[in-house]
Amino acid sequence: MGRFSKMHGLGNDFVVIDARAAPIAMSEARARAIADRHAGIGCDQLILIGDAPDADVSMQIFNADGSEVEACGNATRCVPLFVGRDVTIRTQAGLLDARLIDGGASVDMGAPRFEWDAIPLAYAMDTLTMAASWEDLPAPAAVNVGNPHVVFFVDDLGAVETARLGSLIEHDPLFPQRVNVNFAQLIAPDRIRLIVWERGAGLTRACGTGACATAVAAIRRKLATGPVTVSLPGGDLVIDWQPGGHTQMTGPATHVFDGEADWSRF
Repeated sequence: MGRFSKMHGLGNDFVVIDARAAPIAMSEARARAIADRHAGIGCDQLILIGDAPDADVSMQIFNADGSEVEACGNATRCVPLFVGRDVTIRTQAGLLDARLIDGGASVDMGAPRFEWDAIPLAYAMDTLTMAASWEDLPAPAAVNVGNPHVVFFVDDLGAVETARLGSLIEHDPLFPQRVNVNFAQLIAPDRIRLIVWERGAGLTRACGTGACATAVAAIRRKLATGPVTVSLPGGDLVIDWQPGGHTQMTGPATHVFDGEADWSRF
């Protein structure tokens, strides 16, 4: 039997497994089976906490479809709560610092990337206002905040078919590693409404890296000034970024329950 914790950040939920003392071999099929909400435990992402030579812990992230990804902001906020103290975390996206605050955590998410081949895109183009669009959507911005994001600023979020368009854009050949799709509506210079179609997970209650990417894109376009409150279906995150600097994300993290499972069944 193996132990796990169920956690969430603004409703973006995770199965968190401590693999430091009890290593577990994780495959795409096993991650997908554990994440299944009907036949498994159920989650948007599966998180493996491990050892790291240059950090307090490492974090591996598997989406609900079993694919491994570089970054997850909401999961990152859960790690210091899971470990019980401020931590440095080694991820595929780099080294992240996460510190506990009342009710959650604040994370230094590193510096965003804007080069077309860092997103990555299939070919060179301006990532501030991309020479590409889909149906009636305006030209988006692209940002890499540890994982790839494309951001559309729309006038009426309620009029956008987020699920259909999100799936379509995620798999567009312009994005060789697929992409997270953000649909944003500017409410004020310091507030944005956001719905995110997550690569490999679909529509989720919240996406921390999506909130970071959207706030950065809005500040870069001079639509907003930091800190920006990003309102997602699951609640609010506060994102602060100054051009040339790192992105700071602050918001809730919640431990729901602990459980045991026979991993050989998955």
